[in-house]
Amino acid sequence: QVQLVESGGGLVQPGGSLRLSCAASGFTLGYYAIGWLRQAPGKEREGVSCISSSDGSTYYADSVKGRFTISRDNAKMTVYLQMNSLKPEDTAVYYCARQLGTHCGAEYDYWGQGTQVTVSS
Repeated sequence: QVQLVESGGGLVQPGGSLRLSCAASGFTLGYYAIGWLRQAPGKEREGVSCISSSDGSTYYADSVKGRFTISRDNAKMTVYLQMNSLKPEDTAVYYCARQLGTHCGAEYDYWGQGTQVTVSS
């Protein structure tokens, strides 16, 4: 069955870095765009980044542009989110999700369980 498992979250000081991983199984990763989303307490879930499978094009929310980098390794069945210059407002549960198709912008059909990122001194 389709599974997405996030890892790499944790507690980091402001200005620090974390790299999240999304391990995929049960489907061919190379056929799907994958997104990262986050949800902070009391807030709606928001899209953070997405990477297509067709040409590797990427999307970033304005709030993370220039600080986060998404990448994928289809051979390793993994999508990464490198997060630098972290701010307290980046604190949230981060989810990876599979999109219905090769390009970003489609609906999501499968989600991981999430990994907590806490940015605090």
